[in-house]
Amino acid sequence: MSYNRQITINCENNPDAACTVEAALSIIGGKWKLKIYKVLKNETTLRFSMLSRSLGNISEKTLTAQLREMERDGILTRTIYPEVPPRVEYHLTPLGKSLTQVFTALDSWGKEYISQKK
Repeated sequence: MSYNRQITINCENNPDAACTVEAALSIIGGKWKLKIYKVLKNETTLRFSMLSRSLGNISEKTLTAQLREMERDGILTRTIYPEVPPRVEYHLTPLGKSLTQVFTALDSWGKEYISQKK
């Protein structure tokens, strides 16, 4: 059975009691989303090329896919300027900025976990 992200983030069709947590993890999960978020959190607006350079070893295809998914989820906004060459800028939405609370809590939990495992 393959993973269907749309079912995971649509709790109306998912009778599992933990659906909301699964939805949140689906939206912020993955190898690149946290890294993209951290770069955008520290900058007001970034162009695609600057995001790519800041992230390092990520292909354009992967970065584009992750950015589009985050845009569909309402985490960031993409602005396209009709110039030659085209200029595309990304910035966090208010919903995306609200993730700071989530990542702060996860950071605290992670530090506690690591200290207990020593």
